[in-house]
Amino acid sequence: MIQSNYQGALQHPIGTGFNAQSTTSDVIKGVSLSGKVAIVTGGNTGIGMETVRTLVAAGATVIVPARDVEKARKNLSDIPHVEIEPMDMMDPASIDAFAQKFMASGRPLHLLINNAGIMWVPLRKDARGIESQLATNYIGQFHLTARLWPALKQANGARVVNVSSLGHHMGAIDFNDLNFEHRTYQTLLAYGQSKTASNLFAMELDSRASASQVRAYSVHPGSIAGTELGREAPVELFREMGFLDENDQMRPEVLASLKTIPQGAATTIWAATSPLLNNIGGVYCEDGDVAELLATDPAVATHPKQHQNGVMPYSLDEETAKRLWSITEEITGIAFDIN
Repeated sequence: MIQSNYQGALQHPIGTGFNAQSTTSDVIKGVSLSGKVAIVTGGNTGIGMETVRTLVAAGATVIVPARDVEKARKNLSDIPHVEIEPMDMMDPASIDAFAQKFMASGRPLHLLINNAGIMWVPLRKDARGIESQLATNYIGQFHLTARLWPALKQANGARVVNVSSLGHHMGAIDFNDLNFEHRTYQTLLAYGQSKTASNLFAMELDSRASASQVRAYSVHPGSIAGTELGREAPVELFREMGFLDENDQMRPEVLASLKTIPQGAATTIWAATSPLLNNIGGVYCEDGDVAELLATDPAVATHPKQHQNGVMPYSLDEETAKRLWSITEEITGIAFDIN
């Protein structure tokens, strides 16, 4: 019987030997992806592009859906076996169009890497009234995965990896006000909520899909230098996060903790390919291993700088996951029936 990760039942490090310094080259060693097909959202910059590069080097064909196709073509021009297609995670019609084109190809989908994400943005909403971080970081993941489900099932052994974040510590799901219609908008709170939702989705998807040989994971890549994630962030937010000193200079301990892009993409690659996870699913991973489940003490559940790793219990709660799945079906109009 396949066990789910409800309430963090499987949330224990398994002693992989990898750590925060491990790179994509370290974790992919000995793995062949010859003949495999992967989709990587947000695959034209940052850790997404490193993910694409690593999967291709291991033998996979990779499709990269991108909002800016010309930018993607330029950034990925030196990587072979990459297909670029238009898609905007905040535009349901574009997700449908991308998925329909892929499904029409008749190919199985062995790896779906839900890597695209935004952070540190002002209050914005999509055409449906959904707050932009929730729409991009979670709702889009759900929508795309649902539309690609038949191809995932067809693979007879597929994995879905949601790129989440330690930032889930900053916000649980507020079912009473998902889109900040009644509460003051705080961008980090909204980010935290979106990443908690991504964790819950991976866990619930794995529980429902494992019988069809589809496993799902959420991963924290770490704090990474050289990505575009903070392009809209005002300096006040970096102060709030404790990243800056009194002179608004990056604290030395923060600089020392930053990962390189190959280190940042390592956990995504590990979760997508490691045979150590063949019988484990629905878990939140970091630093090339299954992360620890944190205590429920509210004193340590208020700010991520108080603890630099681990997963919050509220993002692995069975009742919350099932409720979120149902509400997301209502929001998207998609009945994500797994059979």
